[in-house]
Amino acid sequence: MSALAATRIIANGRIWTAAPALVAPAGGVAVESLAIAARDGRIAAVGPLAELRTQFPQAELDDVGGRLVTPGFIDCHTHIVHAANRAAEFARRLAGESYQSIARAGGGILATVRATRAATLPQLVEAALPRVDALLAEGVTTLEIKSGYGLDLETEQRMLQAARAIGRQRPLTVMTTYLGAHTVPPEHASDADGYVTRLCNELIPAMAASGLADAFDAYCETLAFSAGQVARAFAAARTHGLPVKLHADQLSNTHGALLAAQHHALSADHLEYTDEAGVGALAAAGSVAVLLPGAYYFLRERQRPPLAALRRAGVPIAVATDCNPGTSPLTSILAAMNLAAVEFGLEVGECLAGVTRHAAQALGVQAEAGTISAGKWCDLAVWDVAEPAELVHNLGARPLHRRYWHGQPGP
Repeated sequence: MSALAATRIIANGRIWTAAPALVAPAGGVAVESLAIAARDGRIAAVGPLAELRTQFPQAELDDVGGRLVTPGFIDCHTHIVHAANRAAEFARRLAGESYQSIARAGGGILATVRATRAATLPQLVEAALPRVDALLAEGVTTLEIKSGYGLDLETEQRMLQAARAIGRQRPLTVMTTYLGAHTVPPEHASDADGYVTRLCNELIPAMAASGLADAFDAYCETLAFSAGQVARAFAAARTHGLPVKLHADQLSNTHGALLAAQHHALSADHLEYTDEAGVGALAAAGSVAVLLPGAYYFLRERQRPPLAALRRAGVPIAVATDCNPGTSPLTSILAAMNLAAVEFGLEVGECLAGVTRHAAQALGVQAEAGTISAGKWCDLAVWDVAEPAELVHNLGARPLHRRYWHGQPGP
């Protein structure tokens, strides 16, 4: 197929490119009447339709009927590959039992570890696809998928193989993260340091060599790993070429944000208990703050992330579903934005930037995705809404008209 035959123009749209200048002072977003030319899967040009028709005279024309067009959404933090669910634990929490108590009794993450270790690769893919499809129906074109429910090399690799298979079976970019330090595995129940040593000397090198992981993640919390233990794992991951991310300061202030910044992490996620020093460190390091309001909501937490401090420091703020079987069984990026607005106080423009350009930065793919800009992948979402605020306001609505992934229209 020739380059001209592979060219498509998306016309008659109200375009929000996600460029920083298009976040309005009142917290909304500004749209422009522009057209988008896509060639060989990438955005070739953005501009007035007449100019693009002259530049690409043989391009196929897609008229989107005056609808809102945004970058394809990016869910930059999920645990979407797993076996079984933990609805029974939800009922226990509703009855007053704490997440920490359930976890210490062998529930929580370890309950999912037991189920996931017993699942085959096809079973993991089959279980995850409905959750993935729910996100595609809300305009997601890039999805991060973590491991972390195996805690042994074989299961962790099987989880990431499932993630890669999802990327082949759906029109979707999948980024994979090795969450090797999610919690202490049962085989090392009384020897967390011993597990971290094995992680650094054996598991991280093997995972890096497999090519299955795009990044490494850890959980720095009293229920999981200390800052010192995470620092060892981060050093090993970076030695083997894996950028790092961190579950930080979710249930207590373990100075996880500061640790993430010290290791130049792509992102620090959760951050409910992060202090001013942690915020300042994130700003200096250029790390993204990923807010996960689903977990806050399902755990009925009361400590909000330090939004005002993050804004003052200029830390990029992303929003994600944290889709997981226990503390955030959320498969709606639109609901995540609504929760971020209602529970945390984000404005409309911040929510939309949080699932586009800042989410791309949190995954290290800002050169490829996150804004409607020439040279990036033509990943778009076309919406049946009158204004962008509806995407954050209308909880439960699914106004997606069409999704484009790498320039191709589809569901």
